[in-house]
Amino acid sequence: MAKKKLLDDIVRNPARFYRVPGDVLRDRRFGDNERLEILRAWRAMLDSDDVETSQVIGELEQRLIAHAAE
Repeated sequence: MAKKKLLDDIVRNPARFYRVPGDVLRDRRFGDNERLEILRAWRAMLDSDDVETSQVIGELEQRLIAHAAE
């Protein structure tokens, strides 16, 4: 499966591919920006401010800020 198609499929239903939001961070097929896209889609699907998903998104955003500062 092409990476773009896989990413599109995951964004449509992240819970089908990952058990918990933290699993997204361990998926080496994607870069941080793609992981962030997946996590934001996951949070949007929940229609609530899921604490675990929000924490993982915050961790990833901090990582992106740190990389940009380097």
